[in-house]
Amino acid sequence: MLEIEGLNQYYGSSHTLHDIGFTIEVGSCTALLGRNGVGKTTLLRCLMGAIEIRSGAIRFENQDLTRMAPHARVRLGFGYVPQGREIFPRLTVEENLLTGFSTGREPGPGIPVEIYDMFPVLKEMRRRHGGDLSGGQQQQLAIARALLTRPRLLILDEPTEGIQPSIIKDIGRVIRRLIERKDMAILLVEQYYDFARALADQFIVMSRGEIVKRGRGADMDDEEIRRYLSI
Repeated sequence: MLEIEGLNQYYGSSHTLHDIGFTIEVGSCTALLGRNGVGKTTLLRCLMGAIEIRSGAIRFENQDLTRMAPHARVRLGFGYVPQGREIFPRLTVEENLLTGFSTGREPGPGIPVEIYDMFPVLKEMRRRHGGDLSGGQQQQLAIARALLTRPRLLILDEPTEGIQPSIIKDIGRVIRRLIERKDMAILLVEQYYDFARALADQFIVMSRGEIVKRGRGADMDDEEIRRYLSI
């Protein structure tokens, strides 16, 4: 579904991403791991078209979108939950969700029952302002809003960061449910290795702007990966 080839990115004269390349298949969950500052979020912003790359190619379902605008990528099927969630604090939960229909990807008649089934707390709080929710509830809202764009590729940037354990489990159950549907690919950026280990079938480890290790889950050395994640 997604193919990255020879991707290089610079901030001024600083070479931040070095010859990044990997593929993601539909129906799979790929975990992108690494410490803070190694380039994970920069890579995601390149995939979304929010920042330009110096060289390389990004292809999605055999279509070259290397120079395509972010909104066009969303219409093709990119769903993005950024680090920090970026919900609208003065809109209600329901209004935040409805913004997911603004992408032009065949909006439905209303918020699907499945969304509230996956995130029951959002149904209970649908009249409350987004800014009144806890961090974990805001994270669930951000994921639900992304799902309303009907993505073919769902990109999650550290969804467990600063979240209480009970909600981490809820988010994990939702991701597992999405994987089992086999109709989308998931790119999961994480530092919480145990969370990623329980969900992903492919792992990519980054350090200093480059991929230093990759492989299927069964082939990965847990202790070696943890060394790349420890401070």
